[in-house]
Amino acid sequence: MRNRTAAAAAAGLALLVAGCSADRIERGVFHSSKGYRVSLPPNGWAVEPRGDADLELRRLVAPGGILADASCGGKAPRRSLELLARHLVFGLGEREVLEDGAILVAGRTGVRRVVRGRLDGTPVTVEAVVLKEGHCVYDFLYVAPVDAFEAGRADFRTFVESFSGEAR
Repeated sequence: MRNRTAAAAAAGLALLVAGCSADRIERGVFHSSKGYRVSLPPNGWAVEPRGDADLELRRLVAPGGILADASCGGKAPRRSLELLARHLVFGLGEREVLEDGAILVAGRTGVRRVVRGRLDGTPVTVEAVVLKEGHCVYDFLYVAPVDAFEAGRADFRTFVESFSGEAR
């Protein structure tokens, strides 16, 4: 009985600690357990549950998606911003870089790249933003079919510009 009580107490404590550091959305702001936050676009986007990234959004009216993800530790923070930005578009075939340059977001220098290509046979345009600070890399990605890309681009830029965080 004593071991069972200790195990239950440990499990409860683990859930409490996990709950305190879990990702959450409050009043339209996504708070990552990795120490950053971004504001959700105001209308027309839905959170995609159980995605691989920290946060994935899907446009409701026209096709398109946004994601935000952070990687802290490991090899990623030691890689160049250019290499990290290229990694975000590895799944695209027939790539054509439309825009490429530096960006400043929340005092962090990053890389912004817009690429047109094919994803699973569909022509798409992708805007990727990569930021680094300390031992963390922050990735932001917007993907939409070529003809729907511009319709969601302002939302993506506002989303990225809302970034705030501390490297953990």
